[in-house]
Amino acid sequence: LLTSTITIPLAGKFSDMYGRKPTLIAGVIIFTIGSLLSGMSGNIEQLVAWRALQGIGGGIIMANAFTIIGDLFEARERGKWQGVIGATFGMSAIIGPLLGGWLTDNHEILGLTTNWRWTFFINVPVGILAFFIISRYLPHIKHDSKHYPDYLGAGLITICLASLILAVDNTETVFSWLIDQGASLEIIKGVMWVIVVVTLSAFIFVEKTARQPIISLSFFKNKTFRIMSIASFLFGAAFLGSLLYLTQFNQQVFGVDASTAGLMLLPMVIAVSFSSIATGQLVSKTGRYKYFILAGFVISTIGAFALTSLEPSSPYSQEAIIMAIIGIGFGMALPIVNLAVQNEFTHKDLGVATSSVQLFRGLGSTIGTAVFSGILTASIVSSIGKPSDIPYVQTLTQSPSSSQFLSGEITTDTLLRINSQKSDIATGAESVISSSNLPAPQKQALIDDFLAKQNQFSQQIINAFTSGLHEIFTISSILMLLAVCFVVFLKNKRLV
Repeated sequence: LLTSTITIPLAGKFSDMYGRKPTLIAGVIIFTIGSLLSGMSGNIEQLVAWRALQGIGGGIIMANAFTIIGDLFEARERGKWQGVIGATFGMSAIIGPLLGGWLTDNHEILGLTTNWRWTFFINVPVGILAFFIISRYLPHIKHDSKHYPDYLGAGLITICLASLILAVDNTETVFSWLIDQGASLEIIKGVMWVIVVVTLSAFIFVEKTARQPIISLSFFKNKTFRIMSIASFLFGAAFLGSLLYLTQFNQQVFGVDASTAGLMLLPMVIAVSFSSIATGQLVSKTGRYKYFILAGFVISTIGAFALTSLEPSSPYSQEAIIMAIIGIGFGMALPIVNLAVQNEFTHKDLGVATSSVQLFRGLGSTIGTAVFSGILTASIVSSIGKPSDIPYVQTLTQSPSSSQFLSGEITTDTLLRINSQKSDIATGAESVISSSNLPAPQKQALIDDFLAKQNQFSQQIINAFTSGLHEIFTISSILMLLAVCFVVFLKNKRLV
């Protein structure tokens, strides 16, 4: 997350300067090598390092995938191809984690047993194939021969984005070594925010005088660019709020495993795919894009708000219908946002303009996820009280066979995890009790007591979790509504 976010604006600029083809090939090579090394990691430190390398390659690919459409086609033709790319992106966002979960669950393939390493190894043949296809078929479009890389601007935006992500996402984990030595989490976050403000101010100053700035400040004078950047930021936060926590809802309420929870998002995937392709075709035919983006955001707002109607007793069919509505809205808006921005700039600025909007969407997702996580935690804590005071948790703490589920500090994540694993925990507890030397009636009484505590805890967690999700979905719908308010002010321009 850290390295890919930082890489996106830099890769967009470098592709404008040196060409999309060599930049994309470099991204594929880095991503493939990072994937191979991640799968071969011998410890967590190596895995973190190679994931960071993988993120650099992923950021380069993300920055150029949508931009290349602008290189290959005139504005009027871009709509249908952005729709195809948008559909592919929507499908991969679900299929990727779903396939990763399946591979991690130890399946047999050609006599080999899959595990978590396969989620990285599977990228290697795909990366090699992509390398040869891009090398053979992607044309190399000439760019300016004179280059003046903005190294200072690149350094400042790197520090700024890194500090921003570290300030909002897993700060306590990244800086645990400082916290263990007595440092305050609030002070650490405060320092990160100070660095963000200082480096952002310096970045703006440097970009005013740079000959080839990383992000030209003149872009923000363009009304369409400003509106799409803000809308993308809001869209990113709302999208993650709907997608990420729907999978958790499926796990906690329906009691399914991670793979099945991902599979239950298929109505959204199918809707995104068909909506993206259909919208792209219509935009190419009409030559207009505003009302498609506006309609997509309105439909997404309605769908996000409809999620607040989900209750523990709600049937899956209700969720599936709502997901389909959200998918239609996302599919209409997602690819056309890039098209609207590309229509405002000349070829030499397509890379940085497109990647800048993607950067805002990514930052919205990062900050939105962190905020939603805090809201969910606060809601659960206020509903169930101190975790260590819960009878079921106390029972697990006292049982050696169950204590493995409670390693470390008991947090809301811990409570959600033990609720999603209640079947395994119950089986283990019954096995331990049954193997004891107690009389049969006493054994049964202990089992019944354990199951009663577990069921009471599960109901508490599900109710508290649902209440917290209602807050998240409400905020997601408000964010989407704000995006609608901004999109209303877009000019209904014709693609040229």
